Amino acid sequence: MDGSGDAPQISTSMSKSEAVARMVAPAPGGDFDAIFGAEFGYVMRTLRFLGVPVSDLEDLTHDVFLHVFRHIAEYDPARPARPWLFVFALRTARDFRVRARHRYLSSDELPEVSDQRSLPDAILMRSQAQALALRALETLSEEERAVFVALELDELSAPELSERLEVPLNTVYSRLRRARENFANAARRLALQESYR
Repeated sequence: MDGSGDAPQISTSMSKSEAVARMVAPAPGGDFDAIFGAEFGYVMRTLRFLGVPVSDLEDLTHDVFLHVFRHIAEYDPARPARPWLFVFALRTARDFRVRARHRYLSSDELPEVSDQRSLPDAILMRSQAQALALRALETLSEEERAVFVALELDELSAPELSERLEVPLNTVYSRLRRARENFANAARRLALQESYR
């Protein structure tokens, strides 16, 4: 027999870990390393806007990219990655909140500001504004928050978000309108509360 009909052999020079990695590697669909490198900060920021505390951001960002790795074959490189990643981040943040309901989560945890050129007053004001915005985001329903973060903060398009969330476009616009109103009302109420302290 000439061997042409035999099953392919694994090279003996390949380590076990390399063989296992080849067996579990996803089919080509997108360049995971490129997406990971380019969008890690975007995913981390999006998770924070979706209510994930600073102390859990790094772990949950890695969780998002584990899901992305498992589904990379489904990614269409001809389309933008951010709307696709947003859905993974949204689901990860939702799952985290479900698991963490028994814990007290504070929105007062903010990343440290490392701008050495800013004056202390400017840093304090920016930090207070960030804390107020995060607390206002926490008042939104899950659906409103997802649409608000995606369209207002991440600047995704409504049609793309509608497709990714599998909801009608008018529903996306309706949620955005309600989210804007509720966010503005909450921000005003929280700012008023802060002024009385």
